[in-house]
Amino acid sequence: MMLRSLASRPARTVMRAYVRARTRAWPNNSRLFAVGERTGWSVDEDARHLEVTAQRLGYDVAPSGWARFVGSQAVFLTSHFEALQPRWLATSHRLGTAYLHGRPGTSGYPEFDRAYETLRASRARFAAIQVTHDEMRDLVVAAGVEPSSVHVIRIGIDLENFPIVDAARRKAAREALGIPRAAFVAGSFQKDGVGWEAGLEPKLVKGPDVLVGALERVAAEVDDLHVLLTGPARGYVRRELERLGIAHTHVLAQDRPALAQAYQALDVYVVASRQEGGPKGALESMASGVPLVTTRVGQAQEIAADGESALVVDVDDPDAVARAVVRVRDDRALVASLAATGRAVAERHAHARLDPAWDALVRDLVMRDG
Repeated sequence: MMLRSLASRPARTVMRAYVRARTRAWPNNSRLFAVGERTGWSVDEDARHLEVTAQRLGYDVAPSGWARFVGSQAVFLTSHFEALQPRWLATSHRLGTAYLHGRPGTSGYPEFDRAYETLRASRARFAAIQVTHDEMRDLVVAAGVEPSSVHVIRIGIDLENFPIVDAARRKAAREALGIPRAAFVAGSFQKDGVGWEAGLEPKLVKGPDVLVGALERVAAEVDDLHVLLTGPARGYVRRELERLGIAHTHVLAQDRPALAQAYQALDVYVVASRQEGGPKGALESMASGVPLVTTRVGQAQEIAADGESALVVDVDDPDAVARAVVRVRDDRALVASLAATGRAVAERHAHARLDPAWDALVRDLVMRDG
């Protein structure tokens, strides 16, 4: 009788009852919930990484999907756009969030202003905030967040999934992806279109227009240029490359081996963004031994030394991006130097090396049993 009654209720009601029964005896703030956006993209990966890290550090971690059905626990949201929604601010949870990008006052992005004003108004709700670079740290503190609650924790890298490229790996990757073996291959693996479908509308904060402008200039000098794209919502860049007659390949790379294979096919990796939290691609290319050309954005500008571990250029300068890419094509000694030094930078940002910083943040949120 009871089972039939439960079965007739909406699934959400059943789930709430089950979770509350399982968690009734938990002390306040004793379990960590790491919550992403359920888009299957970067912030969800961040949430899973935090779960693994917190467990390794000895914290009790609960299933992220339970967080909505309980109260008075510790919830870390890997997207501040999600964390600053009323559905979380109104809970009794002890909250933490990552605030990785989104400079207020950015033309065309009113959501950045709304998020920042919400942070300013609700700053007391957050016991811990992660940032990945100094600009965001200063921005969050300027909103009135207690400085001791702001943790600068760099984006890390799982080195084992990004082996250093060599001639054999490059040959195999290009064969698998159908890319000419002798081409000069430039990669861009960042989502830079609006939404999750075709992405024909450019997400300008990611600089897809700068990327296309730079690649057009490179193509004028490099006859065998081939562009490799991964990820969703790349429709704007693909359309523009087709218009310009620039050879390109697009793959989704839905798992780590496929992503690693994409890096192994490259001669250079390009970040043309106007704003970033990382990006992750900067470290992934460095770990793979692929020369990085990046604008001065986010974490990249703080970990990459121009001419040593990467080539770093100004934001909104497609000419400078193009010159840096051509320089990689023409200078074999530079390529070898960038690859070796870039790998060393990546090794300093291996996930395990960031454990002390994550431990300090999680301690602000979670009360360990006993």
